[in-house]
Amino acid sequence: MIVNGIIAEYNPFHNGHKYQLDQCRAATNADYVIVVLGSNFTQRGEPSILDKFTRAKMALENGADLVIELPISHSAASAEYFAHGGVSILHQLGVVDHLCFGSECGDARILDSFAQILLEEPDAFVKDLKSGLAAGHSYPASRNRALMDYAPQLARHEAVLASPNNILGIEYCKALLKLGSKMKVHTIQRAGASYHDRLFGADNCSAMAIREALMAGTDLSVIASQMPKKAYQTMRESLQETPLITLEDFSHMLLYKLLMEREDGYEAYADVPKELSDRIQNHLNEYEGYTSFCDFLKTKNLTYTRISRCLLHILLNEKKSELLEFGEEGLIPYARVLGFRKEATPLLSEIKKKSSIPLITKLADAGEELSPSAFALLSRDLRRGSIYECIAAEKAGRKVRDERQIPLVILE
Repeated sequence: MIVNGIIAEYNPFHNGHKYQLDQCRAATNADYVIVVLGSNFTQRGEPSILDKFTRAKMALENGADLVIELPISHSAASAEYFAHGGVSILHQLGVVDHLCFGSECGDARILDSFAQILLEEPDAFVKDLKSGLAAGHSYPASRNRALMDYAPQLARHEAVLASPNNILGIEYCKALLKLGSKMKVHTIQRAGASYHDRLFGADNCSAMAIREALMAGTDLSVIASQMPKKAYQTMRESLQETPLITLEDFSHMLLYKLLMEREDGYEAYADVPKELSDRIQNHLNEYEGYTSFCDFLKTKNLTYTRISRCLLHILLNEKKSELLEFGEEGLIPYARVLGFRKEATPLLSEIKKKSSIPLITKLADAGEELSPSAFALLSRDLRRGSIYECIAAEKAGRKVRDERQIPLVILE
């Protein structure tokens, strides 16, 4: 049995994702593909435009055999934690042979070279990094300069550090090294539009382009060519039931949370530095909405995306101290299934025999299958997920659903 692992958001699933999934399966001769899917909140600090069960269905319709959720604590985190969380789940399942992902450079050896330095953090590299930060440069700029100074032989690959999928790929490699995982890396060069490309190509645009087209009210038929037929139909059906979820939908919730904690500041929350906490406190009266406040708070050292993530951590009550609960290796202590294909039953059986963490298929049974600490983590994740569900229910004009009552996505 050969098994591929993929970590993704599929927000939404498009032709590029289908290409990657098919190419990786063919190249590795894989029997099964496991996808670790981001929750209802994304790495960019935004809500997913479609809920995780809809995106899980898209994945299963287009080549995935099993979809496992990446908890909010990691799905809405920086590239380092997003990557480490997904890799830790796949590693602990005990059956994954290849970690597959797309990258702009398409060369795993280059990505691994950068990953080794970032993991080992040699003294000279750390000194240069701190010097750059002290001089007022952003973390990415300081890191890149320190890498080039420490490893001049990599200078011809400096452009690799400017592309988001390369950066994420480096973090995947770093996580594999840290965990001592035997999973082999297989990366394919990204085809079609770039990650940040907002324009539609012939049939292979970015997820960002699709999201922005949807938010602009573009007729769905215009988007059809950019997605596999089944994924497009699943998205149509979902949007007919629940209108698009956007960051602005959480504006009032966020303002309430910020006002209630203004006196204490926000440094206790994940990824929030003192500089940002102070700016929020001093400028809260300027608040007009979620996205406009992110724009207002931007500085040379604080990007829009990081600010959006930080505000989301505050909204969801995610504290810095919580990351310590995952232990020194940062291992997620369970694998929660969102859906699977019935023909993948042998894969599920193999996981149950070899996995070092429980495979959760019924939330009602989780209390018996998990340790008290793992169950507490899962329960906290469900509470945070209910914030998304509240918005979705309001926009759909229905009652709020208890996630424990939502069935798995099972495809024949």
